[in-house]
Amino acid sequence: MNEFAPAASRPSVLVVDDTPQNLQLISELLAHRYRMRVAPSGDRALQIALATPPDLILLDVVMPEPDGYEVCRRLKADARTRDIPVIFLTSRHDMEDETLGFSLGAVDYIAKPVVPPLLLARVHTHLTLKGASDFLRDKSSYLEEEVERRTQEVRDVRDVTVLALASLAEARDNDTGNHILRTQRYVRLLASVLRDHPAYAAQLDEQTIEWLYKSAPLHDIGKVGIPDAILLKPGKLTPQEFEVMKTHTTLGRDAIAAAEQRLGKTVPFLRIAKEIAYSHQEKWDGSGYPLGLSGDAIPLSARLMAVADVYDALITKRVYKEAMTHEEAVGIVAAGRGSHFDPALIDAFLANASEFQAIARAYADEPAGVSPQAG
Repeated sequence: MNEFAPAASRPSVLVVDDTPQNLQLISELLAHRYRMRVAPSGDRALQIALATPPDLILLDVVMPEPDGYEVCRRLKADARTRDIPVIFLTSRHDMEDETLGFSLGAVDYIAKPVVPPLLLARVHTHLTLKGASDFLRDKSSYLEEEVERRTQEVRDVRDVTVLALASLAEARDNDTGNHILRTQRYVRLLASVLRDHPAYAAQLDEQTIEWLYKSAPLHDIGKVGIPDAILLKPGKLTPQEFEVMKTHTTLGRDAIAAAEQRLGKTVPFLRIAKEIAYSHQEKWDGSGYPLGLSGDAIPLSARLMAVADVYDALITKRVYKEAMTHEEAVGIVAAGRGSHFDPALIDAFLANASEFQAIARAYADEPAGVSPQAG
């Protein structure tokens, strides 16, 4: 320790002793190297340590309540002071006393009467160790923050990429507007409600709900492969045209699978995205496509997407229809309970229909969108 260093840059040492002569002696021995503070009692020491934590504490053991052991116990119990090294000053030399002190978190013992060179050496050693420990702790904290920052950057890139791809598909249909923003929020809302349902709680942990939310925009990614003459046709599709339209589910699934194959590993987020893209047109009674799955054979992610997608399609103006009111859309969705949709999902939808409407209004298309008379 450089004794000629500016006082403000020197480590601080708090000396705690109920004997004024001891306080004066130790302060004088250390003052040329450290910024000194003194406390004549345990209570005063705790006040000082909490207000302005020192770099090291020299703590007398034998004091009126609280004694040194109790002061140390309180220091180590508080997150603000637990990392301050405590050196006991004591005239006690019993092994039991030392064992107790170390068990409470003290780093060393210095016997009274104090030997100045020993005191200086011990204080210097423990301040050096504390400096190294603080450096490693700060470095670890910095690395954790840096990892989190970079991880967030990766998440942001992923989210932007997903939205860009989804927007590419939606851009070919000028009437869909904020469809992807609304549907991903409907899906998250339904999934969050179903977390309390005994049949679905095990499948809907917080991470899965986040993956559902992030992957929902890719549900219609396959439409990029559908010809404009069919995708944008204002009238009813012919049976042949509808067969072509139905392939958007397979096209979407295959596009995501190809991306996953290039990545070289299975990713839970992409697994859910594939389920949604491929199966969101399946129906609970088996009359949907592409495979005609029914009931629980349809992935839960796709069943959630089906409710969100149909509700939003109903309240949105499309080239082939006008927008319905919220009430009309709710009625149609409710009528599909047990045929088009999973009954439990429709029960959750109906119980939270007002929140669906709030999402629709918050992300309404301009100028068209949720009918103003809805409500």
